Amino acid sequence: MTDNARARKLADRIQVVVAETLDRRIKDPRLGFVTITDARVTGDLREATVFYTVYGDDEERAASAAALESAKGVLRSEVGRQTGVRFTPTLAFVPDALPDNARTIDDLLAKARAQDEQVRESSTGASYAGEADPYRRPGEDDEDEGSAQA
Repeated sequence: MTDNARARKLADRIQVVVAETLDRRIKDPRLGFVTITDARVTGDLREATVFYTVYGDDEERAASAAALESAKGVLRSEVGRQTGVRFTPTLAFVPDALPDNARTIDDLLAKARAQDEQVRESSTGASYAGEADPYRRPGEDDEDEGSAQA
């Protein structure tokens, strides 16, 4: 087994190599606006998972996924050539869920803003249910407490 620092360094290098190779060597027309967002390597350096995002609709995402699968051999040999490791890790391409998560968070924040605005609108012109200042001050009503205890 190797240490995590070596696996992380190899993952960073794989990310760069795959991104550069996609940009320069792979000329597949199905390959859209693909961005390599992250790469992770197992502790034994045998398997690498490459995360990517695609700008476009579901059809373009599917076409880009098929293009990445067909270019997997070229990408793996380029990774092996540029990293110089004894065993070139197998590559697995996984669509990154980060844009979907960010979109969900943005929707939730917009919903919270709308609810805050609704509460703000309903509170304008409203009055307190009891007294405006419900706290007792020292010196007020002291004689009432003394007679109630007796």
